[in-house]
Amino acid sequence: MKKIIFIIGLICIMTISSFGQINSSSIIEEFDLPTTVSETSGLIYFNDKMITHNDSGGANELYEIDLTSETITRTIAITNATNVDWEDIAQDDTSIYIADIGNNYGNRTNLVIYKISKADYLASTSVTAEIIEISYSDQSDFTSNLNNNEWDAESLTSYNSTDLLLFNKNWIDGVTKAYVVPKTAGTYSVSPMTTTLNSGIRITGGTYNTISGKLYLIGYNSILQPFVWVSENFSSNDIFSGTNTQTPLSSVGFEQTEGIAYIDENEYYVSSESITSPISINAKLISFSTSDTALSVDEYDLNNELGIYPNPTQDYINVTSDNINLLSLYDMKSTLLLDTTESKLDISKLRNGIYFLRIDFKGKPSKIKKVIKI
Repeated sequence: MKKIIFIIGLICIMTISSFGQINSSSIIEEFDLPTTVSETSGLIYFNDKMITHNDSGGANELYEIDLTSETITRTIAITNATNVDWEDIAQDDTSIYIADIGNNYGNRTNLVIYKISKADYLASTSVTAEIIEISYSDQSDFTSNLNNNEWDAESLTSYNSTDLLLFNKNWIDGVTKAYVVPKTAGTYSVSPMTTTLNSGIRITGGTYNTISGKLYLIGYNSILQPFVWVSENFSSNDIFSGTNTQTPLSSVGFEQTEGIAYIDENEYYVSSESITSPISINAKLISFSTSDTALSVDEYDLNNELGIYPNPTQDYINVTSDNINLLSLYDMKSTLLLDTTESKLDISKLRNGIYFLRIDFKGKPSKIKKVIKI
């Protein structure tokens, strides 16, 4: 999205004592982002690096940022993609998804999500994407209406083994919808989930934390006060049906926050875009922590008829369920170590410690379970 000009006289600092699940003392401005990504618009954490991209008119490239050197260490071009208005990036076990969904005028008919293989991404700095073309099933009016429509969108997250979730940026009344988008290449008319979120802010980025089972959406209000929305305890087919909590990031001041990524169950990074008028604010990387915990290990999960045993274990993990699609094991840094389509996973060669087992089901949301190797 392009820079937002706001009136200094309207600026006021919100003082809110409750920070919900976010530890207010943990909010840190880590460092200014390199000028190459001054219009950062999405964020994921993969292969021990932050990955971001620029928004409308930027290059068709992804940029890896090293958290120690604070520099771009690798640039990856998507050869068959055009950056019309890239607004977010998401990932699952095997793929990265780039959302070309920015729609300030509400009249775009070429909304696209680019899907690239992680194996291709790691092997080369030039990759070719699969293409997911989408339109909104509930949009019938394509009249051009700059910053005064409900069809703009800046947030995409991976939800389960088969679906992405796209969240609109509603300029009219701040009501946010979650649209279900298949992960398979093709052309789709996507529909929203039943429950909406009265966000009241401009939702600009999101991440579904598979370790904690919570959705985090980032955004800001009309005076660039950044907020986070946390959604939890929802039903699998209705992401806003549970508890939705808004928390300000007021201690960082005024920021045009754009992307959010998780490191583990309670550590997050947020990217903000640079602003040049009427005051100059550099693009930044901001971090915060939460009080969340990893999803608990159940010997038997009644909701999915799921059993995991033995746990702790020395060699094998056995998983019992009728509809398992894939088992994936991750370390504490969210690095994929092992995966299998079988119901038994050999972890005998791994070091002792704590791991996270992701169980992908056929047609149902995935589950994350903590596994202990002894």
